[in-house]
Amino acid sequence: MKTRIQSIDFLKGFVIVLMALDHVRVYFHKDYFYFDPTDIDQTNFWIFFTRFITHFCAPVFVFLAGTSAFFVEQKIGKNAVSKWLLKRGLWLIFVEIIIISFGWRFQFNFNAIVFQVIWLLGASMLFLALFIHFPKKLMIPLCLLVIFGHNVFDGFTGGQLGDFWNLLHIRGPIPLTESSNIINAYPLIPWIFVMPLGYYLGDLYKSGFDTAKRHRLLLGIGFSAIVLFFVLRFANVYGDLVPWTTYEDFSKTVLSFFNVTKYPPSLLFLLITLGPSLIVLSLAEKLKGKLFDVMVLFGKVPMFFYIIHIYWIHLLAVLAVYLTGYDPKLMIIDVWIGFVTELQGYGFSLSVVYLIWLFVVVSLYPVCKWYWNFKKNNRQYGWLSYL
Repeated sequence: MKTRIQSIDFLKGFVIVLMALDHVRVYFHKDYFYFDPTDIDQTNFWIFFTRFITHFCAPVFVFLAGTSAFFVEQKIGKNAVSKWLLKRGLWLIFVEIIIISFGWRFQFNFNAIVFQVIWLLGASMLFLALFIHFPKKLMIPLCLLVIFGHNVFDGFTGGQLGDFWNLLHIRGPIPLTESSNIINAYPLIPWIFVMPLGYYLGDLYKSGFDTAKRHRLLLGIGFSAIVLFFVLRFANVYGDLVPWTTYEDFSKTVLSFFNVTKYPPSLLFLLITLGPSLIVLSLAEKLKGKLFDVMVLFGKVPMFFYIIHIYWIHLLAVLAVYLTGYDPKLMIIDVWIGFVTELQGYGFSLSVVYLIWLFVVVSLYPVCKWYWNFKKNNRQYGWLSYL
């Protein structure tokens, strides 16, 4: 496969821009230091909506990382792509622990190692390196079985599996020593079974595959996922750790209905994020224009964007803290910014958060464009592929 598929790059770019909104919210929104945006009793529509739309980021990242692996396999073969996945997976885990962690905190704290989405991508690639050797007729049913069935274990605390089960399916701390922990934000199940489905999506983009058939499949699967989400959510008996609740205020009932569990992602979470994403992926094949081109560019350099946007947002937050009369040292964080109670009172309204987000995205565009051109014109530097 010699040319990039713009619709896939568009979807990557689109969700990574949404992800930047979430991270700007974390550093700049005043209410962030008081309550969770998905706390129905305290949130409002716009705060909840801002958090909800960023839910699409992780599922799309994981899913399309599998698709990217499929494209690489078409160039170098299955055995070679397994080695590529192993190296890439280990590299991403290193990036999470060292580069990303420092960007979030502006200090190294190995007593509390936070495993977030880049760790998840790396770990999932390690599993995918093995899974691609399993027969397709086995892996697709297995992936669907885990995705649809893992919520059966929501109440299971692990038993003798202990911390290993926490790594697999429970968000929270995992002790390493008496004084150090892994903060496991992204349990592996069912994520590691989402990536292989993205890998098999690559079949739809093989040379000669009927375009109209691909559109029908993507739309059919996407709409089916959304319909299934509403059916299961209305039933309110399975598919998510937290059932929805009826409130006197109807708007809060609606928020509760859509308040699905991300850590680990419930079946309903994956249905309502991947379903619409597949529809967008189908429709994107017919999109054109400047904004489309901008998103495509971001989608060509997602890892580069991810790293630099965290550092840029954090630096801007240090400046904002200083200019609003708070100690900039508060932005040197031990574990996570939301735990810094001294920052209560700092921050801005949600409308200002959106303006800062737009500034971040616009200001990063020329940097990403420069990097893409540099990478494109310097293929001889193998290390560029890791960014």
